[in-house]
Amino acid sequence: MGTKEDVRARLNIADVVGEHVRLSPAGKGRLKGLCPFHKEKSPSFQVDTEQGYFYCFGCKAGGDVFSFVQRVENLSFGDALRQLADKAGVQVEAKYGERSSRDLYDVNAFALTYFREHLPGPALDYLRRRGLSDATTEAFELGYAPEGWDGLLKRARARNLTERQLLEAGLLIENPESGRVYDRFRGRVMFPIRDHLGRLVGFGGRVLDDSKPKYLNTPETEAFKKGELLYGLDKARGSLGGGSELIVVEGYMDVITMHQHGFTGAVASLGTALTAEHATLLERLGVTRLALMFDNDEAGRRATLTGLDQVIGSRFEVTAHTLAGGKDAADALLDLGPPAIEQALGTGLQEVEIRFQNAVAKYDPATPDGKRSILLELLPRMMVNESLDYTSSPALNLRRLVSQELDISEQRLREWLEGKAKRKSLSPTQLQGMSNSRGEEDRELALLRQLLVDPSLLAKLDGTTPWRNEAVRKVMLAAQGAQSPDDILEIFRGQPEEQLLIRLLFEGRDTGAISRDTNQLYEQRVGAYAAAAVDDIQAGLSIDSLRAEVDLLKQQLASAPPPEQLGYLKQIQELQRAIEAEKRARRASA
Repeated sequence: MGTKEDVRARLNIADVVGEHVRLSPAGKGRLKGLCPFHKEKSPSFQVDTEQGYFYCFGCKAGGDVFSFVQRVENLSFGDALRQLADKAGVQVEAKYGERSSRDLYDVNAFALTYFREHLPGPALDYLRRRGLSDATTEAFELGYAPEGWDGLLKRARARNLTERQLLEAGLLIENPESGRVYDRFRGRVMFPIRDHLGRLVGFGGRVLDDSKPKYLNTPETEAFKKGELLYGLDKARGSLGGGSELIVVEGYMDVITMHQHGFTGAVASLGTALTAEHATLLERLGVTRLALMFDNDEAGRRATLTGLDQVIGSRFEVTAHTLAGGKDAADALLDLGPPAIEQALGTGLQEVEIRFQNAVAKYDPATPDGKRSILLELLPRMMVNESLDYTSSPALNLRRLVSQELDISEQRLREWLEGKAKRKSLSPTQLQGMSNSRGEEDRELALLRQLLVDPSLLAKLDGTTPWRNEAVRKVMLAAQGAQSPDDILEIFRGQPEEQLLIRLLFEGRDTGAISRDTNQLYEQRVGAYAAAAVDDIQAGLSIDSLRAEVDLLKQQLASAPPPEQLGYLKQIQELQRAIEAEKRARRASA
């Protein structure tokens, strides 16, 4: 038996790494390329062929040929050793658990040969009626488990396989009372299930009639763990790369028919929801987008996205799609052809939008408490997964949506999310500090307060100010031509705005202006500064508006292609010069 060192001696690490990374010379005995373990635009990943090690100066990943295969293929050390030993032509001794899994693969391969032999007949006719070509049936190794209780068992005995081996592979069922064993799969079209490395780990079987259960899978074994498997991933991974999309459909026939029609990114879970284990595997394979294509209505799509595992949602951009007429993918392709799939993929519900809509439906975004509850509910989904490109991550998409809809600063939201303090609560001060409109609305109320002191100053407004505060907007429109504060109050007598006006009116009065003498002094002071105050407040509103435009342009700059970035930079510079001009004008008039 060979050893780990025998395997290492027969392999060149550059050849192994080169199957996953495009390498170029970087000096004597060194090669470089883009790191397969994190997103990067310039190569920081290097291979030292003399020492037999790799290292990334970006994400700090490093190790020998075995650790590289473990990371890039998502394998245990034992599986990585066995895979490289096969490549090197070295036979190594396996530990018990690894030997057990290898035995299961071999037993499953024996069963697949048996099932393939029995495909011709009703099973093959069924597959042809479902639109599958013989080439597709061959590529997916479809077979048939004939009727009868012990066909596979008899064949196994003739090949010196034991009942225990077939039981461990889930190919037999044992009656606990009588101890009798019999074939698990009978009278079913058989779909071999391989893991992402192509290892045969189990089977799925479908009846040809309406009997129940319609589908039957291999039970959990050392090799078959359905929460970690996706049917068709061994074939789909060949088309995967950076920024790849997987189409998740419901069943085996959907996957096979999709591949036959050119949609080679189609996979299906084995009767389970997508799990954190799926997420870890798909992330390692370079997947960034998941399109869920299930045969349900919009309510079903919303439920699917709402119930999606938080780990899946945080690591991938997820959308849900429905085919016309509620068909599944296989039937849609058979009846309508590829355009039906293309149309469905062109429309869909965004997972982040559904989560936001659900939160808004539960809490009132117009109130501070409602905003706080929405932010806390969406907090886990707004946390950025550092392994993804920040500019396109689902968390960033949700942050932008939240900032826009709740009228809060994306920058201040980000600072709160990435702060080191525990985010178990969100204080009113923190929430107020995030608000985009806080400064502008404060200035609008200050302006309204001055106008209540001297309504004649309304004439100084040009009528173009876009008021954020709805009450201020209504008063400004209705108060044109008013001669005194009483005239304005009379307009809003008995309306909700009346209480605001009364409060502002009293705030605008000097608290010491009670006697006739002090009141006369107060009126003189008003005449001196009221007009200037209006000018100052309007200038402040103008600066706030300009700053908001700068913030928006900076967001657009971050996602703009390089040819367009110069134009955004010029606009930002012009606005910043306008802001400085406004500030200078305010200082000069002070």
